[in-house]
Amino acid sequence: MEYSTFGRHVAVDTWGVDFDLLNNAEWLQAQMVEAAEACGATVMSVQSKQFEPQGATVLVLLSESHLSIHTYPEKGFAALDCYTCGETVDPQLAIDYMVSVLKPETVHAKKLVRGMGELVVETPVIKQAQLIK
Repeated sequence: MEYSTFGRHVAVDTWGVDFDLLNNAEWLQAQMVEAAEACGATVMSVQSKQFEPQGATVLVLLSESHLSIHTYPEKGFAALDCYTCGETVDPQLAIDYMVSVLKPETVHAKKLVRGMGELVVETPVIKQAQLIK
């Protein structure tokens, strides 16, 4: 069987996010798993770390690659990224989900198209995801 090397990697910096959201690794972990599921990814494992005095990191290992967040609550900042291999899982959907729950004031995003030769850099449109609870 031949496998494609095609992948998409969306990286986002969010600013102006509520301190309490960014300083809660347990809540972030639950949201990240929801985001992974929202984009159709298969969650393999989850690691999270709550830092003192503040901050959190959550890494969701996907069968298709990964989804991660690193937070700096004192600055209202979170760095998110999602990389997925293949064409069936869209990392943008996971990022859109996280932006919807974090509700940042400002978002800066880039998407890399990988595995096709020269890296292609695009500026994605961030959309509010439909949150079903």
